[in-house]
Amino acid sequence: MLPDMKSSLAAALLDLVLPTSCGGCGEPGTPWCIRCDSTLPAPYPVRLTGFPQVLAVGRYRGPLRAALLGYKERGRRDLAPALAVLLADAAARLPGPLVLVPAPSRPAAARARGGDHVLRLCRVLARSPALAGRASVAPVLRAARRTRDSVGLDAAARAANLAGSLRTTEPTPPPGTRVVLVDDVVTTGATLRACAAELTRSDLRPGAALVLCDATGGPAGIVAVS
Repeated sequence: MLPDMKSSLAAALLDLVLPTSCGGCGEPGTPWCIRCDSTLPAPYPVRLTGFPQVLAVGRYRGPLRAALLGYKERGRRDLAPALAVLLADAAARLPGPLVLVPAPSRPAAARARGGDHVLRLCRVLARSPALAGRASVAPVLRAARRTRDSVGLDAAARAANLAGSLRTTEPTPPPGTRVVLVDDVVTTGATLRACAAELTRSDLRPGAALVLCDATGGPAGIVAVS
């Protein structure tokens, strides 16, 4: 059995064996409880130098951080619909049809997690009733070479790590299409800018980005990094 299939089977079996609990606080009964939901602000802008518009669901802390880590690193695929609902609230504030482009995971990381977690989240998000059928997913970005894990890297190191690491793959939307990048966490903005640069080279227009967690260093919505 292939590693991806083993990881997927293990996650599915875990979902059957363990009772549903809140990804934020562990309270049994629901993947995301009302109490944890009440800790979040309304979606807000994070200003990044060199990127037009970024909307975040909340800061990378507390219940939201716990839920993301549970989904991303601990096989809690049942959290995908709840996290997609949170993203949908932000996505609904963007105009026009939404072509969602997931920021790609490193191949080794995707294999270890049983698939690309951001791509999976985008697919659930596109089916969200809040978007009323006006969203589609275009997984056109791929990691073209091996990169280091970005945890612990500063802004300059993250940018250098990602330089030349991404490629656009077929099929792509028509030239000039305005697309929306989606990622789980924004820290320095290096990933979003690298993705935007590659999309621009392929004649696509990255007009906005959606992220679950804002891990920038400044106050929410008042940050600009180079």
